Amino acid sequence: MIVTMKNFRVCSTMVFCLLAGFLCSCGEKKALKQYRMNGLAQGTYYAITYFSSSNENLQPAVDSLFKAFDRSVSTYQPNSILSRMNINDTTALADPIFETIFNKSMEVSAKTEGAFDFTVGPLVNAWGFGPSKKGNVDQALVDSLLTLVGYHKVRLVNDKLLKTDPRIRVDFNAIAQGYTSDWLAGFFESKGIHDYLIDVGGEVLGIGSKPDGKLWSVGIESPAINAEDERKVQAIISLKDLAISTSGSYRKYYEENGIRYSHTIDPFTGYPVKHNLLSVSVLARDCMTADAFATAFMVMGLEKSKGFLQNNRELEAYFISDDLNGGFSVYYTPGFESLLNVN
Repeated sequence: MIVTMKNFRVCSTMVFCLLAGFLCSCGEKKALKQYRMNGLAQGTYYAITYFSSSNENLQPAVDSLFKAFDRSVSTYQPNSILSRMNINDTTALADPIFETIFNKSMEVSAKTEGAFDFTVGPLVNAWGFGPSKKGNVDQALVDSLLTLVGYHKVRLVNDKLLKTDPRIRVDFNAIAQGYTSDWLAGFFESKGIHDYLIDVGGEVLGIGSKPDGKLWSVGIESPAINAEDERKVQAIISLKDLAISTSGSYRKYYEENGIRYSHTIDPFTGYPVKHNLLSVSVLARDCMTADAFATAFMVMGLEKSKGFLQNNRELEAYFISDDLNGGFSVYYTPGFESLLNVN
């Protein structure tokens, strides 16, 4: 099975899951059966593999969970809680999904000193990577929209979103799909299922192991020159009770007047990022955290990200950069290295 990792809502980097060797030969997992489900949700795909001794059909429940998630934080559904809050509907109240994502977004925004900023939505839309069509973007427009960017300008009080300016728009696209994987994991755990691989648009969570004791294998895509180029695997890692998220600049972009514009918007400049970092894959204990920091590191660039990781050992990362000579250079943290090619 080939699955792709997230870049905005349409995936751009790839994970490649090696799901061979599922037959059980011994141990208490002997009675477990393999189940798979996949489909489309949240503007992307999802693919789930799990092992269970129950024959219960979980597909309807999973479909319902996706719909509940979209009703909370989708920017593409006009009646979602998030969309209503963005247009200052005072009757819109945060539910547990919204609150969890909001609190994690505030945490990561503060920790990265704004490299991750969930109020960057107006700029994302202006550059043509959101629900709205791209218009003419010039410095005057960027400067005006930058006045609406800043995670410290919003608060959640008594389930209501408070803004310093009513024009501020919150956008959870850089973190919501990661939390979807975590949220689905909670559902499977509630069903007594403890061995599963969940992939929502490339936000991948691998819990437990295969019946033969082998770990979940996930591949990181090698960067491509063009979005339509064939996908190739750069590296393979093994997951057990870990999440991985990849963000990159080479699948989700457009070209205008000979200039390539990445979907990753720098909250400080208001422009798409322009450094030579092509992709970053982040490992964390939960997918929401991995998702958010993958976006933050794409904004920060390699050197600033390396410094950040030295002081935040709970995260591991794998960076692929343009070496400016027609090739790629790779850097990864020691903890990431220990998981490479292990299965």
